[in-house]
Amino acid sequence: MENEVLIFGHKNPDTDSICSSLVKEILNKKQGCKNCKAFRLGEINKETKYALDYLGLKAPELIESVEEGQEVIMVDHNEFNQSVQGIENAKILEVVDHHRISNFETSEPLYYTAKPFGCTSTILYEEFVEKNIEIEKTEAVLMASAIISDTLLLKSPTTTEHDIKALNELAKIAGIDIQKYGLDLLKAGTDLDDFSEEQLINLDAKSLDKNGVKFVIAQVNTVSIDDVLKRQEKLENAINNTIKEKGLSLFVLAITDILNSNSEIIALGEKANVIEKAFGKKLENNRVFLEGVVSRKKQLLPPIDKNI
Repeated sequence: MENEVLIFGHKNPDTDSICSSLVKEILNKKQGCKNCKAFRLGEINKETKYALDYLGLKAPELIESVEEGQEVIMVDHNEFNQSVQGIENAKILEVVDHHRISNFETSEPLYYTAKPFGCTSTILYEEFVEKNIEIEKTEAVLMASAIISDTLLLKSPTTTEHDIKALNELAKIAGIDIQKYGLDLLKAGTDLDDFSEEQLINLDAKSLDKNGVKFVIAQVNTVSIDDVLKRQEKLENAINNTIKEKGLSLFVLAITDILNSNSEIIALGEKANVIEKAFGKKLENNRVFLEGVVSRKKQLLPPIDKNI
């Protein structure tokens, strides 16, 4: 990896993390950065695989750590505890992200783009447009897939006018029907039968830290919450094992119905009562139903973070 600039999203990568990494590589190479290369920090999920298979692309190479001084570009995240091992000592050249800024510090100046959009790929789309760089089918499909994923086909409250405009324009370039391709993409990610409980709770899990209190908010998408809840006992065993292994105070698993835009929450840990304070509902059997809640970033994290 010597002389390469590594581009990657967060651990337990979702579609935006993978697609934005690949798109950022394409964008930078079109601007002359020939040594930029996309990587991943974990296994891809079935939703992301659907998008890559649609284009006949392979997943980026997996990396687990970086050496001191390694030049990197971070997309779709900035918090070091969500990033690659050794990130504290890497040379961070650039960040492109749509999340809060937390636990982030560098020793040198850098390019930092943070916008409150529904998806990192929307930010990248606007960069293509602003710099008058041609968007071809491959990057159009990648960015469209990421936007569909992060905004749940534009139904998430994180969706902005920027995301809507970007997706509509990208769909034209990609030659896809947004509703048909979007539903096929999202449904591909709801096939959970092949996953163990340990894998399921780590499919899309964000590790967070507030004033030394460590907690995780994980999310799985489904078309049937009840089907996932049939595995509740085993899921709770896996969650409790993770709490013990990582010294967590709280583990939240959001089981999100992508068709009806609701979530069932399973909350465990010594601070599980934070969920009751955050949402004004009592946990029953370690669960609470949250109508209309689909966004971890906008609807789950803020009230939980405020009550930790």
